[in-house]
Amino acid sequence: MLFALWDNRRIRNNALQVLLFAGFAGLLFWLWSNTAANLAARGIRVGFDYLSRQANFPISESVLPYDPSDTFGWAYVIGVTNTAVISLSAIIISTLFGLVIALVRLSNNPLASRMAALFVGAIRNMPLIVQLLFWYALATTLLPAPRLAFNPLPGFYLSLRGLYVPAISLGPQAGPFAAVCLAVLTAAVIIRRLAPKSVWSVGKWMLLAGLLTAAVVLIRPSVSFPELKGFNFVGGLRLSPEFAALMLGLVLYTSVFISEVIRGGIEAVSRGQWEAGRALGLSERHVMFRIIIPQALRIIVPPMTSQYLSTVKNTTLALAVGYPELGLVVGTVINQTGQAIESISILLAVFLTISIAVSMFMNWYNAHVALVTR
Repeated sequence: MLFALWDNRRIRNNALQVLLFAGFAGLLFWLWSNTAANLAARGIRVGFDYLSRQANFPISESVLPYDPSDTFGWAYVIGVTNTAVISLSAIIISTLFGLVIALVRLSNNPLASRMAALFVGAIRNMPLIVQLLFWYALATTLLPAPRLAFNPLPGFYLSLRGLYVPAISLGPQAGPFAAVCLAVLTAAVIIRRLAPKSVWSVGKWMLLAGLLTAAVVLIRPSVSFPELKGFNFVGGLRLSPEFAALMLGLVLYTSVFISEVIRGGIEAVSRGQWEAGRALGLSERHVMFRIIIPQALRIIVPPMTSQYLSTVKNTTLALAVGYPELGLVVGTVINQTGQAIESISILLAVFLTISIAVSMFMNWYNAHVALVTR
């Protein structure tokens, strides 16, 4: 009986998979138990109870409010938020800038095309950490003091302390407004799916008018402009030199790789598509954005996923310029608590989760734009 079951290929393959999984789980359990026993023998505490203790260390800048009296767990949340903001901002800006570089390289202007090729070759062959250190040194040594800050536009000031820009302040009703936005979006999805097109054509404008009215009534936004008082600026939004150097280095480094991906995808579309578009009387711009790029997306998206994942992982180099992303927060927590294994486990879990989320989104989008064949 057992030999008959073993001769079944499907049963045999499933049994081997189960045994392989059991062996891997046993190996992980042995590693964890052995490590815990050795640490306990040396008097080193193991566990995540330290997350509820007071952190007692500052974080120079954060998207969410933070105070040294907060817990280590909240410090991790601040690090994750900073990492997510940097990653998302760098991905969006790099994609747009990479598209511009790719179009310049494909242009019929030989000077512009060669200058773009030279820029791509120079940036992509220079290590990212060297670029980050260069931009950070430039931002902290060559810029003037706050009293002599550059003022390229009204309300914009650039100095050694960072870039100060006007900021929009939201009123105390921002939370209810977010709830209203969620309700409006839900109603829009329902109307779009269930209602006829004539109802949707009128309903979308009514929903938009309701959203704008709620924004004015609930939020009451106000603009805060930076002003020089004493030795520094007050008001507005401050972008620190660390943030500026990290963003500039990440965007330039990532955009040149993205530009090559986009250029390769565009050049993979046959020349006959260009000729067909011109034969229809379309301009070069319309041929590019209405015919060529939609076809090139199925080639661009898969390698673009790898670039986005590399961008997320490259944020760990923020340690070089002192920006408090998750890696820097984890290092500080390890120095404070000695909980190295737990902290590194959290770091690995967070980056694994972010990478899987980016991959899932890009795979969904790739399936959405891929050509459907029978």
